[in-house]
Amino acid sequence: MSEEIKAAVSDTSRHFLKQWVAEDVAAGRTGGQVVTRFPPEPNGYIHIGHAKAICIDFGMAQEFGGQCNLRMDDTNPSKESDEYAENIKRDIRWLGFDWGEGFYSAADLFGKMYEIAENLISGGHAYVCGLTQEQWKEYRGIPTAPGKESPTRNRAPEENLALFRRMRAGEFADGTLCLRAKIDMASPNIHFRDPVIYRIMHVPHYHAGDTWCIYPMYDFAHPIEDALEGVTHSMCTLEFEVHRPLYGWVVDRMDEMGLLVVRNGVKIRPQQREFARLNLTYTVMSKRKLLQLVQEKRVNGWDDPRMPTVCGLRRRGYTPEAIRDFCERIGVSKYQSETDVALLEHCLRDDLNKRALRRMVVFDPVKVVIDNYPENQTGCAEAQNNPEDPGAGTRQVPFGREVYIEREDFMEVPAKKFFRMAPGQEVRLRAACLFTCTHVTKDAAGVITEIHGTYDPESKGGNAADGRKIKGTIHWVSAAHAVPVEARLYDRLFTVPDPLGDAARDFVEFLNPGSLKVVTAYAEPALASAVPGEKFQFERIGYFCADPVDSKPGKPVFNRTVTLKDSWAKQGK
Repeated sequence: MSEEIKAAVSDTSRHFLKQWVAEDVAAGRTGGQVVTRFPPEPNGYIHIGHAKAICIDFGMAQEFGGQCNLRMDDTNPSKESDEYAENIKRDIRWLGFDWGEGFYSAADLFGKMYEIAENLISGGHAYVCGLTQEQWKEYRGIPTAPGKESPTRNRAPEENLALFRRMRAGEFADGTLCLRAKIDMASPNIHFRDPVIYRIMHVPHYHAGDTWCIYPMYDFAHPIEDALEGVTHSMCTLEFEVHRPLYGWVVDRMDEMGLLVVRNGVKIRPQQREFARLNLTYTVMSKRKLLQLVQEKRVNGWDDPRMPTVCGLRRRGYTPEAIRDFCERIGVSKYQSETDVALLEHCLRDDLNKRALRRMVVFDPVKVVIDNYPENQTGCAEAQNNPEDPGAGTRQVPFGREVYIEREDFMEVPAKKFFRMAPGQEVRLRAACLFTCTHVTKDAAGVITEIHGTYDPESKGGNAADGRKIKGTIHWVSAAHAVPVEARLYDRLFTVPDPLGDAARDFVEFLNPGSLKVVTAYAEPALASAVPGEKFQFERIGYFCADPVDSKPGKPVFNRTVTLKDSWAKQGK
């Protein structure tokens, strides 16, 4: 683990958003209640980057005893659906947050937004424009020089209102007209130069049906929703910083119309602040590109355990506690940076180490024959379920004359400091006994087929009666009782830290061909009854989760959640 990651692990300092909210509370600007909001667009499944925003939005409300609303900002019906909206709700609940009665949808306010737009037109603050997108690029100009006014910028409000109502009635085709806010064509902020606030879209809305054929732009709808909900603090990622003047302009117009919420005698004026979004190595954080992976079937759906979506992480075996811990550790700042995915994996290991039951599983078996153990006799080894949790108790693991161990745990000619099994070298079979190899048998090709040796009958539980120290401990599975299980060995989805960093190459070229390997492993019998979603540490191998979708009663399928150590750093990848 790098020094940067080690520092991040221990850094949980206060951030500027907490200070901002605390100052407003102290100054009495919140009317006695902090109200935040998380406003996802239901046009895809939320991912780990959204999880950071969720932890900030809901976390600020919790810290100050307030309310965080969940709002579907569904202003673009061409890409939105109930499927996305419902899964967003489920993922947020799984992360451990609840919006209570504070659930809203932009579509429920379309009527009010239309009314506000008409008021803007009547007051000379908006006009209908017929310039195409290409024409507008020319008129808008560049930040260092004023733009040109639209030919219809100074049309009479009455004419604009009539045209806008005809737009509402469906008389014009998509893209022919739009409604622009009349602000400042000389502003150095391009986004403040008469931005579009309504466009024509003859598309049914998943929530509102065929009621509308014109829809508000997100930058117009968002501050209206904040104002009408009485939101005190609107937190979003840095790309919206240049949109903040427009946010304030809309709130000003709401104030002039007398539409701001008054709480305990205080007029609530929503404020926007921005923080750096999460950028994670070996990961793509774009819903559009994630959708591409799904549509091109490069992954097996939004909940593919290789995806950075919350549902994908859940299926892989991540815990909400680990994700929240990660979001706390990375902190909040205004500086764009890239976080090493190793930190997320560290938080996961730290959490699973405390909660995951231990089980023994062999992936590449070679048979060990204990020559002095009675034939046809089955014993039991008492093994701890979790040494980090005494309350987890113990389990009985069947043990016999023949067991499987990992082939890599044996070397006929051991290397220096190889403390696992080798001829004449005593090792511990975990929780069972001490064993010493005496000889091996091989096939015609020279491949070892069996390892023979003897055990110490006095070594109960794998401990020597005379107290002698044993350096090597090996996990095993009784050959007679081994249960074959399907194990899906998931790895990072991309082979490079920044899949989008090479403009000359398509990001899909960096997909990791080894991101999924399906193998048959041999498990101790207790794993046959694993419940979908149950988490385990396969001793000395990694953390695994019984797949919540594909596991069947008595036949679980196991997803590798994370290795025991950062194998990518070890291999120099």
